[in-house]
Amino acid sequence: MPKLSIIYNVINEENVFKSGDIISGKLILEISKETKIDYLLIKAKGKARVVWSEHYGKTTVVYYDKEKFFKLEHYLIQDQKVEGGSVVRGGFHEYPFAFQIPMGNMPSSFKADFGKINYTLKAKLGRPMKVPTKAKTEFTFLSNDDIDTPLLMEPQFGERKEKMKVFTSGNIAMNIHTERMAYLQGEGLKVMVEIENNSSRKIVPKFSLYQKQSHFAKGKRRVVTKQILKEVGDPISVSEHQSITRVLSIPTTVSPTIVNCKVLHVEYRMKVYLDISFAKDPEIKFPIVILPPDCNCGKMLQKWTPS
Repeated sequence: MPKLSIIYNVINEENVFKSGDIISGKLILEISKETKIDYLLIKAKGKARVVWSEHYGKTTVVYYDKEKFFKLEHYLIQDQKVEGGSVVRGGFHEYPFAFQIPMGNMPSSFKADFGKINYTLKAKLGRPMKVPTKAKTEFTFLSNDDIDTPLLMEPQFGERKEKMKVFTSGNIAMNIHTERMAYLQGEGLKVMVEIENNSSRKIVPKFSLYQKQSHFAKGKRRVVTKQILKEVGDPISVSEHQSITRVLSIPTTVSPTIVNCKVLHVEYRMKVYLDISFAKDPEIKFPIVILPPDCNCGKMLQKWTPS
């Protein structure tokens, strides 16, 4: 049985590719004896897919959809109408290949709970009257297209006033301010909070950054949320006012925001809430856009200074 393997060349320390990059390498074919071959081809593909099921009584409905971004292929061996196909001698054979990743607004690679955005190299060997031999490897694509949101550099504000009920009396007030909506992977997200505790209990401020995955198929949406990080502030006593500045470090490994895919979105929310015993926790949420450093907006952020 012939063996196929794909090796591609790494072009940077992060081992990622972007629109316009050349992905090159070699396809290795190992065969034990002289073999007739109809074709040997390699493909570069980018696509997204989502799939999940929901139960309605005794009925199960499967939701599935996909989106294709590009498909490139190159024949390394192709039967030129020679009777019996091309003949390749036994041993190891290396076939170089190269593809240029198309320009375009394509989403970054991402593995979701009910789907994925992936970019692959696939090879296929065809022989007369035989099942094709296949090989596959994935490569990581990082989008360098800007998110079309005019408010990325604008500060965000939130306000919440809450009157306590049942087991707690009085009221609380909370005001939140962030410098902007967009942040880089690995950057510090600074949150400034003003809290007035006029309730009968101490309160504890908490900060949470979470990821929101939205899967779309057949007019339905499946949402999954995952906490990225959480921090807890110091307790605030009764009749106390506090001004808090908290800097949360966004992990460098977190995926950038993805909204340029029809079947899968990846978004982020910042939530600040007050933990109060025996009462509903007041909270404020606002969107956070996470960008890779190499996109145009990311380069702007590296030079940005607060006004």
